[in-house]
Amino acid sequence: MPKPADIGTKRLISLAPNNWVKWVTQIPDIVTSDILDPQFQWVSRESDVLVRAQSPL
Repeated sequence: MPKPADIGTKRLISLAPNNWVKWVTQIPDIVTSDILDPQFQWVSRESDVLVRAQSPL
């Protein structure tokens, strides 16, 4: 059973995924292709988000 968590970060990521990925990776030309599953949970946490991103070579 997942434990209650602060899901504020999950909401921020969904509002501006490109900005979040650029901030986390520090790669200026990276682009988010999609959020794979907004209900993704890992190790009993409710706040996980899995984002697919790519950067041109």
